[in-house]
Amino acid sequence: QVQLVESGGGLVQAGDSLRLSCADSRRIFNSFAMAWFRQAPGKERELVAAISSGFSTYYADPVKGRFTISRDNAKNTVYLQMNSLKPEDTAVYYCAGRSAPDIMVWSAAYPYWGQGTQVTVSS
Repeated sequence: QVQLVESGGGLVQAGDSLRLSCADSRRIFNSFAMAWFRQAPGKERELVAAISSGFSTYYADPVKGRFTISRDNAKNTVYLQMNSLKPEDTAVYYCAGRSAPDIMVWSAAYPYWGQGTQVTVSS
């Protein structure tokens, strides 16, 4: 069974950077499309960024130019580098995976989820 574990969240100030990591100990990660979603209080879960098994990427408009998704298949890990953080980036960030190579933008397409990590950006 796929188990995704996120790390790297925390409390930062506006303009700071954070890097989130998502690791899976199973050796089936390489063929998965992976994504980062976030959910702020009172809001729906939204896609932040995604990466295909072939390293194609997708970014939501609010994070374009500030966030970078990447993957290291040798380490079974996907990363989300977040720069120039804003208070509106405050949310619980979730790593998600699907056993298919291509990116999907809706959460229902991802059957595997991590437990989430809190990112709080103060102004």
